[in-house]
Amino acid sequence: MSRGQPNIAIAHWPGMELFGDADLNRLRALGPLLKSDPIGAWDDEANTVLAEAEVIIGHWGCPPLDAAMLDRAPQLGLFAYAAGTVKMTLTDAVWDRGIRVTSGANANAEPVAEFTLAAVLFANKGVLWRRGPADYSAMSALGDRQWGNYGRTVGIVGASLIGRRVIELLRQFPHLKVALYDPYVTPEEAALLGVDKLELDELCAEADVLSIHAPALPETMHMIGPTQLSALPDGATVINTARGPLIDHEALMPHLESGRLYAILDVTDPEPLPEDSPLLEMPNVWISPHLAGSQGTELARMTDNVIEEICRWSACEPALNEVTRDRLATMA
Repeated sequence: MSRGQPNIAIAHWPGMELFGDADLNRLRALGPLLKSDPIGAWDDEANTVLAEAEVIIGHWGCPPLDAAMLDRAPQLGLFAYAAGTVKMTLTDAVWDRGIRVTSGANANAEPVAEFTLAAVLFANKGVLWRRGPADYSAMSALGDRQWGNYGRTVGIVGASLIGRRVIELLRQFPHLKVALYDPYVTPEEAALLGVDKLELDELCAEADVLSIHAPALPETMHMIGPTQLSALPDGATVINTARGPLIDHEALMPHLESGRLYAILDVTDPEPLPEDSPLLEMPNVWISPHLAGSQGTELARMTDNVIEEICRWSACEPALNEVTRDRLATMA
């Protein structure tokens, strides 16, 4: 059974070239593309497109799919989001009407996991903190901190899509021990992942590197707080590629100011940081501008993913990464 070639529309921030000409041609091969330019708002100009659309491809800046918008899109059967976080775009009306929702979070997980792997290896090696010409007298340590990736423990907070991919990538390094905190993962599931499951404070006490991959939920705000930060060993590195508020920055500051801890922060709280933030000047802190996720050539992976999702929906096959109402509650 097949649905045939669906009418397709695109919705994201106007002015952002997220789909190039080659991408648009690939989409046209799947079905009629109702409008080459993206829809940036569900205004009156969008009415004709919405009336015919069977598939809407969302991306960054896609306006929310509420009941009023869906009333104008009676044929919509698939909302395929080409990026990661889809929470701000969805309402209950989507599932109430039986519309399939898919997310490109699985595709976006890859570059974040690659960034994290590099950050872990660089953190243990001290690469980001030891700059300048070779000084062989200082190569093995900085103060009391011994550098190297042999025999280190990496603590993963959250078995999300990204967290699981980081664990998978770290399997290439059997000399690194990987442990996990995730209240939704059973010990049996952790064993299948090849990691030890620990409680959060216990994980922090053992981690030379603590990498955060939990979703931003009310219960995870400041989950890495005074107790967890104090539990980290001297010289440990905190890596955050998830959401800034998962770390209590006020509690983190004394550990950074004293030089006891190191931090690699791709996300911060607030974001962006004010120009006078002391974090920007600390030698033991590496700040990157929220770049771990897909950008540049990596956007093509998310395009590939959304094309596959449309093909699967058209062929009445299961989705690669379906977002359900229940699953949304624990997603990033």
